[in-house]
Amino acid sequence: MENLNNPNGDSGNDRRDFIKKSLAGSALLTFGGVLPGFSPKSYAKIIGANEKVRVGMMGVNSRGLALATNYALQPNCEVISISDVDTRAAEKCIGIVNDTQKSKPANIPDFRKALENKDMDALVVAAPDHWHAPAAILASKAGKHVYLEKPCSHNPHEGELLVAVAKKYKNVIQMGNQRRSWPNVAAGIKEVHDGAIGRPYFAKGWYTNNRASIGIGKETSVPSWLDYELWQGPAPRRAFKDNIVHYNWHWFWNWGTGEALNNGTHMLDLMRWGLQVDFPTRVTSSGGRFRYKDDWETPDTQVINLEFANNTAMTWEGRSCNGRTIEGSSVGVVFYGEKGSLQIGEGNNYKIYDLDNKLVKEVKNDLVIDPRNKMNPSQSLDAFHIQNFFDGIKKGAPLAAEIVGGHQSTLLAQLGNIAIRSGETLNIDPTNGHIKGSKAAEKFWKREYQKGWEPTV
Repeated sequence: MENLNNPNGDSGNDRRDFIKKSLAGSALLTFGGVLPGFSPKSYAKIIGANEKVRVGMMGVNSRGLALATNYALQPNCEVISISDVDTRAAEKCIGIVNDTQKSKPANIPDFRKALENKDMDALVVAAPDHWHAPAAILASKAGKHVYLEKPCSHNPHEGELLVAVAKKYKNVIQMGNQRRSWPNVAAGIKEVHDGAIGRPYFAKGWYTNNRASIGIGKETSVPSWLDYELWQGPAPRRAFKDNIVHYNWHWFWNWGTGEALNNGTHMLDLMRWGLQVDFPTRVTSSGGRFRYKDDWETPDTQVINLEFANNTAMTWEGRSCNGRTIEGSSVGVVFYGEKGSLQIGEGNNYKIYDLDNKLVKEVKNDLVIDPRNKMNPSQSLDAFHIQNFFDGIKKGAPLAAEIVGGHQSTLLAQLGNIAIRSGETLNIDPTNGHIKGSKAAEKFWKREYQKGWEPTV
């Protein structure tokens, strides 16, 4: 098997060079806009302006299948390859994409082989968390742009590698925190910034669910449909058990990152956006695996508290095994300010309350779905994020979720996990997010890798 650090990617092709030149020559473009002095009609005449972005998909079992379908629905995109270690998932996705875009993507199980295709513009990474950063780094080295599902990394070291890679290879890396592109969510954050609730000084986010026990796994032979060696990739090798693949890997530290990064990343990102903060000064966390006695290693109940240098703070509560809602919503964020509060709920909406708890403004999802459009409302919302990614590639438009901010938001959840795993209060350098003065905590900054699979810039 190929070494992780030796992809045979090749970015020296005409299409890739053209797109890079187009990006460099369009620095003056605004979000969703066109070149100054050009009408949309005249802009369309520029060679390649309407060329489809050709993407490869890595990981298509669950979230990846939804993303593959959504990408195939975009009129300015073509899904050209499907890569998955599960032959069943790949075949299912290829059929759906073929029916959607009326062209059949290639079945290339090893995404590293798919990266060799000179016609691929971008790789969409929706594999398990331990593969996120390593795959994005390989794609970047191969001259591809990257749409990277959250969290952007398995550990803080990998997040820093991603930032360095984007700087070195100058490619577009968008993290999949889609709410950054949802219109009413963005409008709600703008209300916070514009003083609708006065100075915001505290934010609370949450996620609740009622997940079942994963039981005690049994070591069994690897199923014939699974390439378990490639599935593990950069992670140290563990024996195959019958309760790991596909979803339960989230709850094992070797491959997953727990609920804090699985779902907490979204809300921590919104809170960081609203409070306009980067790195914290102090982090604490409490919780554990409380509901069941099984193989689940990460917390099923967790509270993360973060303090920042601008006299603000935030807290995130995750309950994986008790679905009681907060503020009437299973997931959400509330910003508290000097003059009121603003709540962003599960969808594309927000509410503003005054200090007497009176509802003073409510903005509901006003997205109009064209009945001729095959996308459902959720797909239509996420399509804003996908199109922003494409605009970043073809027009040099600012990304809604560029990798520097993606790393900063992911790090908030990672620091929470480090705090609970080390049992310590973390003092943080607010200039770079690094832990100060704790050897017990610092050992979680970087993971161990399977020999020969270490990601490098």
